[in-house]
Amino acid sequence: MPKIGYARVSSSSQDLDIQKAKLKAAGCEVIRSETVSGASRDDRSELATVMEFLREGDELVVHRLDRLGRSTRDVLNLVHELDAKGASLRVLEPEVTTAGDMGRMVITVLGMVADMELKFIRDRQRAGIEAAKDKGVYKGRPKSVDDEEIRRLARVGTPKAQIARDLGVSRMTVYRALADAEI
Repeated sequence: MPKIGYARVSSSSQDLDIQKAKLKAAGCEVIRSETVSGASRDDRSELATVMEFLREGDELVVHRLDRLGRSTRDVLNLVHELDAKGASLRVLEPEVTTAGDMGRMVITVLGMVADMELKFIRDRQRAGIEAAKDKGVYKGRPKSVDDEEIRRLARVGTPKAQIARDLGVSRMTVYRALADAEI
């Protein structure tokens, strides 16, 4: 039974080496990895590649279930797709496989926990931002372009949409910069 490993981290500041080492130790012949959010399957090209090439009898191996996905629906859809191909999922920590009925139930519960954990992370982040705003510490992301440059381009007759394209900002950013100048 060929074992294909999948490793994922959310940001470039995180390290894939631990996951890759665990997958290799588990006997994975092929290991695909990527740096992308696990909140949804969108933009996860390596996972899509793995899912495309899995065949009957293959086993998809992940270090932890949250590396596969943080959405219960996504995880369950992946398990369903694996079942349809005749393949299975194996999670190393905690050791669980979808090869049996009990494993499918445990995967479902773990998927729900990963989904809930993502919601908790977002709630804590939102609460932290609100607290920082109340203290006057959080001002949002720093501006990527100088408002004066936007105003200068508008004064010479450059269309707002063109300003946005040229500076790599949204049109709303252009409108805000021009509105602030009128105050």
